Amino acid sequence: MVFGTAPVHLASDPKINEPVLCYSWTEAVQQLGYHADWDKYTLCEAMYAEFKLFAVAPIVFINVLDPSKHKKSVASTAVTVANKTAVIEADVILSTLKVSSTSSGTAATAGTDYTAAYNDDGNVLITLLKDGALADSTTIYAAYDTIDPSMVKDADIIGGVGSNDTATGLELLDTVYPKTSLVPGLLAAPGWSHHPEVAAVMAAKSKKFNSLFSCTVLVDIDTTQVKSYSGCNMWKTGNGYTQNNEFVGWPMGRIGDHCYYMSTLAMGRIGQTDAANDDVPYESPSNKTLPITGLCLKDGTEVTLDLTRANLLNSQGIVTAITSPAGWVLWGNYTGAYPGTTDPKDVFLCVRRMFDWDDTVFVLTYWSRLDKPGKPRNIKTILDSERIRLNGLVSREYILDGSIEFLEEENPTTDLAAGIFRFHKKRTPPVPMQEIDTISEYDTSAFAALFQ
Repeated sequence: MVFGTAPVHLASDPKINEPVLCYSWTEAVQQLGYHADWDKYTLCEAMYAEFKLFAVAPIVFINVLDPSKHKKSVASTAVTVANKTAVIEADVILSTLKVSSTSSGTAATAGTDYTAAYNDDGNVLITLLKDGALADSTTIYAAYDTIDPSMVKDADIIGGVGSNDTATGLELLDTVYPKTSLVPGLLAAPGWSHHPEVAAVMAAKSKKFNSLFSCTVLVDIDTTQVKSYSGCNMWKTGNGYTQNNEFVGWPMGRIGDHCYYMSTLAMGRIGQTDAANDDVPYESPSNKTLPITGLCLKDGTEVTLDLTRANLLNSQGIVTAITSPAGWVLWGNYTGAYPGTTDPKDVFLCVRRMFDWDDTVFVLTYWSRLDKPGKPRNIKTILDSERIRLNGLVSREYILDGSIEFLEEENPTTDLAAGIFRFHKKRTPPVPMQEIDTISEYDTSAFAALFQ
């Protein structure tokens, strides 16, 4: 699930502050539009990366840019005509466009005097019609409203709930499951998650949304502030990027002329890794290939990291990328909580995600058992069914072991009388083999072979 801004003025079916479930590039462009300026339209980076580079789906997008609010007016401006066409190089809201032959003249009629449409670059192409009032013009004047993404602030991403219970921004996380029957597993906001307040709300919202589910948030360290690996840990801890469900990335990855936030790259790589394992998130995305050609800062400055520096970042709970025998790979297993804690379920991303995923599966699987009579047979049904499911995970080596019990000491009479039944689950997802050591020895006993 990705939050940000999109050029919805270019979309055929624009969506603003509502979940947009997309399984393909075409669906995303229809409802969000697409523009190559990713700094202004941050969702376009995620769209391009997920559908074009990584080929993973589905994705839920939340666009917070509202053309009715985030806009500015442009007074009548001269535009040069060549071969009966003129181009306005701006993010024009087409419905507001007024064209005339003079700066203060009467507006011409669209469809009679001219036509206007977006070209492939997102600019407006005006074509003068041969029998129209502007047919012989070499200069025309255009007034219009233009999209102003700079007006979108952190508060728009964070969102809220209005007096009519209408949710915006991150508050829309709670609406995804009711509307799509899908539970978000990853939460990202590339272009925004390097803002500490946004990241803090992302981390908070991702824990027990819908009062039931938890997921992982992918966040970035600000490369406009942190230009060297040596400053990452101070920035990370100083800005509170230390949650057990945060995957913290630095710097950015480059592909050609495009720079991608590490959260975008991690999102795609995690999606591919999960897909290769029947969507069970038990395997770490670390040391898996990335389609990048280098590392960089936001301003394009090249970043060079060797294994020692990359491992130092990892030891601070920061994920990065390095070159390996297989090419460029994502590098790092730890969540932002490391090294502040060493509990495997809180420090290893794949283990944390397995716990969240397994808790989600438990909720969805046994939802139908809610409000059944609290009698031994129904308790045994849950125990037997869950043991079979856990044994299946063990047999496929998604977990090393798993068990479930209904313990008397964890179910006091007061809770049972209130209709609260508590099951105790244990499971052990495998941790990544992030260090493989060898012990080398010179065996002098082999000299005996010389005398045989």
